[in-house]
Order: sequence, then structure tokens, then C-alpha cells
Amino acid sequence: MHEMLIRGITTGLERISAWSELLDRINVFPVADGDTGRNLKMSLTPLMMAGGVTGSVSYNLLLSARGNSGNIATQFFSGFITAETERDIAGAVALGRERAWKAVNAPRQGTMLTVFDSLNEFYRGEKNIFHTEATVKRIIERLDEAVKSTPDLLEKLRIAGVVDSGALGMFIFFEGFYYGLIGLDEDFVPVTERFGDMLSVRNGFSENGEEGYCIDTVLRIDDRSEAALREISASGESVIIIPEEQYVKVHLHARDSGEARRRLEALGSVVNWASDDLDRQIREFAHPLRRGPLHIMTDAAGSITRDDATSLGFTLLESYITVDNRALPETQFSPEELYRLMRSGSRASTSQASIFERHQCYASVMSQYERVLYLCVGSIFTGNWQVATRWKEEHDRDGRLTVIDTGTASGRLGVLAIAAARHAADAPSAEEAIDYALRANRLCDEYIFIDKLQYLATGGRLSKTSAFFGDMLHMKPVITPLPDGAKKVAVVRKGPDQIRYAMDRMTEILKGDPSPFIMLQYSDNRDWVRETVQGEVRSLFPGAEILLQPLSLTTGVHTGPGTWAVAFLPGHI
Repeated sequence: MHEMLIRGITTGLERISAWSELLDRINVFPVADGDTGRNLKMSLTPLMMAGGVTGSVSYNLLLSARGNSGNIATQFFSGFITAETERDIAGAVALGRERAWKAVNAPRQGTMLTVFDSLNEFYRGEKNIFHTEATVKRIIERLDEAVKSTPDLLEKLRIAGVVDSGALGMFIFFEGFYYGLIGLDEDFVPVTERFGDMLSVRNGFSENGEEGYCIDTVLRIDDRSEAALREISASGESVIIIPEEQYVKVHLHARDSGEARRRLEALGSVVNWASDDLDRQIREFAHPLRRGPLHIMTDAAGSITRDDATSLGFTLLESYITVDNRALPETQFSPEELYRLMRSGSRASTSQASIFERHQCYASVMSQYERVLYLCVGSIFTGNWQVATRWKEEHDRDGRLTVIDTGTASGRLGVLAIAAARHAADAPSAEEAIDYALRANRLCDEYIFIDKLQYLATGGRLSKTSAFFGDMLHMKPVITPLPDGAKKVAVVRKGPDQIRYAMDRMTEILKGDPSPFIMLQYSDNRDWVRETVQGEVRSLFPGAEILLQPLSLTTGVHTGPGTWAVAFLPGHI
């Protein structure tokens, strides 16, 4: 694939990542479950490798596809990535459009299919097209019209007062793709400005609860006859079936996830399985969080999950984890898989989102919220603070964005972000909420306990000789993230000595605080942390709020499997 196409695809993907939160917020069709942005982000990540072998990318798209939107989109892009040069785009669009329509049992206009149709019609009406700036702007306007037409084509969208989330997601991608194709990476009209009041679900809109689960699975199956595919269709509703060589990708809604799995396993072996609770998602969508005077934004390099961000209403900025030439946003990489691969000898590394993606994230959040506080991972660890402050200087003339270099990472950043988001929801003003966050930042603390030093050595943070002797003698460093870097504050034997050190430090720092906020973090040792460490903490601080949380994968890559950590904040600030 030509470099300019790869650049365009990358730009489009980064745009979807930056605007995924908005897509979730207007996702009412086919079910108001608020996950289109997440599903597109997860489903299309394999396109980051679009310059590689097309068959391999297509297979990874099959495995990663989630939800109605993700499954339809991945089928389009399995055709779209067959383009090798700019001249191939028209044919690739036609092929992708055909595959997308075939993917759905009951395809509907008013969805992303309308966007694919509009793009295909544009190319059918043009001969020997060359993608100049003028041509690209005509394509974008055509797709803009397609998205704005979706409420006229689907009654549910008309009632809700929004455009289709999947269609908007494809517009966001293609605007990024075509601008990236011709090198206009920063020349975007904000999505919120372009679509205005078509991005807010009307008050009073409601969705009838849908019991059951949204299931995505890949089956290895020998019998792909019409009768076998009909039997798959009988396993649930909203069914999408995509045959691919010896595999079949299935998306469906089922009342009983276990029963659906048993029926599907009778037809073939399960290669991949993912299940979401539809009823819970619909309830959460129907009761959006009340907005306080200040919106919190922070980095996923803190020990924070996507569920935390959803339940507390803050925005997470992604970093990336790469293992064996596969890169995924941090919140999408399975911790179980990461630590399994690391134990088997795979080399893992971390990286930041591109500057363009970070800029798009800032633009997205600032277009949706009046005041924003960015609790940024410590500038000693990444360049995020520098990138954010430069963007603020150029784009935030009204001073609506506050950027704090927290000097923290991992659980310290996680505790701070969660506490700040909770406080901001009921704060009397944005200024008071910012002041609280500054005070909390000074009082947060964390200790990280490492099991095997080999991972620090692999990342170049410790000599292999030191790692060897440290592991042989069972002596492990205790690390704490500080504004001037991650510092070794002690060396102890693992297990009971680590727990004793943590309890001693917490007792000294919290000084009998009756209700501290404590985050216990685990890598691949959740059961031990829950059963052993949490019991010790609970006996020492019976009035504490204790949150059991997966360790930041950014930290986990550097410290390795077996790591655990404790971060804490006094109960009264």
C-alpha cells in the first residue's frame, strides 16, 4: 500500500479515537447502549498495520470486530484496504461497500451504509479522479449531507434528534483519511460545529430495556452450508454472519450468553468470544451523569479503566502497548494476554499517541465542555504535558483548559483522577474543583512492589547483572513515582516483607485517618492481592474505601508480571 494511503488511514483512525466519546453519547440505533465509539475504536485498530499483508489485516479485523457498527465497518475496510495506490480507491470503496451491505441480515439506510453508498456514488460519477484539495472538500461535503440525512431515514434517530452514530464515525474517519491523504492534517471544522444540535439526544427520549447480551465470536467451522448458517441465525437476534475462509464471524444479541455459546459450540470451535451486558449498557445510557462545572481529562497511564471513565464521566487519553508487532490502545489490551505473553518471553513496549491524535483529543473535549481540567501524567515520564500546554497556547484563548503537571503516574494518578472527578461533579465552581485537585495531588502517595527484575532490565531501566543477582537473592526494589522520576525508596524481600513495608508506610503517612481512599493494584496476581493484601489493609484501616484495580499497563510493561502496588489519599482534604 502506498505511503499516502497509510498516512490517510492512520489519520482517520486517530480521529475516531479522539471523538469516540461523542459517538458513544449519541448511539441510539439499533439499540441505545452507548458503545459505538468504543466498538469502532476497538474494531478498526488492526488498520494501523494496513501497510502489511492484506490477508493478515483482514483476519485481525475479523477477530477484533465488536458490535453492529464494528462488524459492518470491518467488512467495509476489508475491501477498502485492497487499494494499493490512489487510483485504486474507487474500486476499493465499491468492494468495501458491497461487503458491508452483505454483512447484515437486514441492512438499513440511515446507518453507516448510507455513508458508504454516498462515497461509492461520488466515485461512480467521476472519471480518472485525482485527489486535489478541491476534490477532497467536495467528497467531505457529500458525506456531510449523507450523515445529516440519517434522521430522515430512521424514525428512531428522528425521535432522538441525533444523526446516526456509526454514520458520523465513518464521516470522522473519511474526513481524516482524505485530509491526511493530501497533507491537510490540521484543517478540520470541529465536529460539534459542523453538526450542531444534531449531536444531543433529546430530553425524554427513552429505550425499552433489552434483556440479554451483545455477543461477538469467531468460530472455526467446517460446515458453512446455508442450513448451518440458518442455525447460527437462530441463536439470537440482530445477527451478523461473516464467512471468512474456514472461519465464521458472528455478532448477535441473545438472552442467555451461556446458552448461546453452547449452541454455537455445537457447530464449531470458538476462536474468540466477547460478551456485553445489554441491559446494563441501556440503563447507563438512559441515565447520563449530571455535568458539574468542570470536566476532568486524564491519561490512561494512570491505573484507571474505561469503566471508571464511563461511570464517573471523565475522559481518558490513550497510550499504546506494543507486543510482537501488535499495537493497541492501553484500555483495549487484555491484561491477561499481556502478562501471559511477557512471561512467555515476548518483548513489550509503550508509546504515546501521535501529536495529531492528542491534538484531536483536546479539540474534541474542548468542543463538548465549557471548562476542562487535564490531570496530566508527570512530564518526567512522557511529553504529554509539553504537547498539551503548547496546544493550549495556540487554541485556548479564553482560558477554558487548565493543564496540571501532576508529577505522577500509575496508581497515584488513578487515585487523583477518581477523587477529582467525584469532587468536580458537585463542586460549586470550576475554580474550587481545580483547587481541590491541586491539594489532592500534593497528598497522594504510592508504592509499587516488583516481583521479577528481568522486565526492568529488558526495558533498559536496570542492568541484567543487577536483575540476575536481585532475583537470585529475592531482593526487590520498592518504587514510587515522583515529579523527578520513579524513585527506589527501599529494597525488601517479596511477599510478607512487601506487605509489611506497605502497612508501615501507610500507617506513618495516614496517621490514623479514619476513612482514607486506598487503591490496591494487581498485574496477573489479582486473587493474591484480593485475598492477602486487601485483608491486611482492611484490618489496619477498617473505615477505608478500598478499590481493587488493575495496574496501569504502561507501568505493567516496565515492571512485569507479579507486580502489585498500593496508592492512597487521606479521606479529608
